[in-house]
Amino acid sequence: MPRIKERKKKLIKNFRRHEKDTGSPEVQIALLTEEILNLNEHLKKNPHDYTAKKGLIIKVVQRRKIIRYLEKKSFETFKKVKKELKL
Repeated sequence: MPRIKERKKKLIKNFRRHEKDTGSPEVQIALLTEEILNLNEHLKKNPHDYTAKKGLIIKVVQRRKIIRYLEKKSFETFKKVKKELKL
């Protein structure tokens, strides 16, 4: 559990716009990407966990919506986030 919190803090620190930023699109995309990767690993070990599959699909759709918003709002920031997260 502490590793997850530390990883989350590190992602927020890397993608935030200012000191207290935790909800900007960049941070949300980074956190959702991390959760998607974790769920992917979980599903490789537990292929019949249908609840996790549904959660994964929901997170992918949510991330896609935020990515589209960021692309329309600030294309330069979108390119930067996409490159850093290797999307």
